[in-house]
Amino acid sequence: MTPGHRTEHDLLGDREVPADAYWGIRTLRACENFPTTGTPISAYPHLVDALAAVKEAAARANEELGLLATEKAQAIVAACREIRNGHLHGQFVVDVVQGRAGTSTNMNANEVIANRALEILGLAKGEYGSLHPNEDVNLSHSTNDAYPTAIKVATINAVSELLAAMSVMREAFTAKAEEFRDVLKTVRTQPEDAVPMTLGQEFSLYAVMLEENQGGLAEAVSPVHEINLGITAIGTGLNLPAGYAEAACRHLADITRLPVVTAGNPVEATQGYGAFVHLSGVLKRFAVRLSMSCNDLRLLSSGPRAELNEINLPAAQTGSGTMPVEVTAVIPEVVKQVAFEVIGNDATVTMAAEAGQLQRNVFEPVIFHSLSESITHLRTACLVLAERCAAGITAATGAMRAAVVHSIGLVTALNPYLGHTAATGIAP
Repeated sequence: MTPGHRTEHDLLGDREVPADAYWGIRTLRACENFPTTGTPISAYPHLVDALAAVKEAAARANEELGLLATEKAQAIVAACREIRNGHLHGQFVVDVVQGRAGTSTNMNANEVIANRALEILGLAKGEYGSLHPNEDVNLSHSTNDAYPTAIKVATINAVSELLAAMSVMREAFTAKAEEFRDVLKTVRTQPEDAVPMTLGQEFSLYAVMLEENQGGLAEAVSPVHEINLGITAIGTGLNLPAGYAEAACRHLADITRLPVVTAGNPVEATQGYGAFVHLSGVLKRFAVRLSMSCNDLRLLSSGPRAELNEINLPAAQTGSGTMPVEVTAVIPEVVKQVAFEVIGNDATVTMAAEAGQLQRNVFEPVIFHSLSESITHLRTACLVLAERCAAGITAATGAMRAAVVHSIGLVTALNPYLGHTAATGIAP
């Protein structure tokens, strides 16, 4: 054996693993087989925490039903809690996109938790005769219920953070709507000069858009709370003692403080991904509306001399050597690129969900990867747009006043007033 390594065995044979690694032989093979994106699951802390929560819930349920010795259960629970407190995340090394339906992610979690639990028991990593990744950490469940449950818990928590970021952005636009409530401007439709409105009314549109999309997103994440933990490979609960699914779900709800429930039809929950498809569609709808708002910000701030110049965006950075002036539209531009990504991710989620066959969808990893990217990038985009752009917008009142005075749309707005005066000689 090479110094600084330990030897582990699986059905394919023996392999050497670094002695200080908490992951084991199955994780090693997965890393070799799936160098897909270069992004390990450690880059998704919500998923790592959710995996640890699922494994803790399973251990507590197994102990409760007399399936797992208390000493082992307590060591597993302690290891899971350490992970949920931020420890050992760097040991989750398999690529987020992998073959099969998350088996490699599940095994990475099993091995890390088992080896840390062994240390807690005073034993060395790899002494699986005393506590085994499959026989103990993975007891009474499989990848087919542990992984879908983990990605649902991770998604719920990520959406919660996105909703909070959307509130920050909505408040920023609401504040601007109030600040600009008396600033008159010319509306443009198709995109010619039209009737006047206030800049405040224009910004209130963005705030209302955010409120509506928050409501839609909160509604869309509700079905994701239905889980299939404790019903094993295909949703039938084969060979499990009565009450295991209920116990596992109860413990998971207690650990995560989320109102998760066992799906009414666990077989369907194991195979179907309609909830993720719907959620992805709602994210796409929000991305489209967010991108449209950024279109307006870029156009309204264009200039300052040759274009509209109705608002001033806060200076963000300087340009290149040929254009060294202040570059102020960079924040709306990066937010638009996030929107493009989300729109593309929705297509990926839809195709991956459709590709499932019979009792299992093996394309769950790319569904999670795409959803997670959409949610986390939208969250960042909302905060950046609110804090580094919207909060610092000012009105270019001179340009807007001149546009109102010279716009033919003003005649349309005044037409009822002028008509009444001409007919009666009395101002209305």
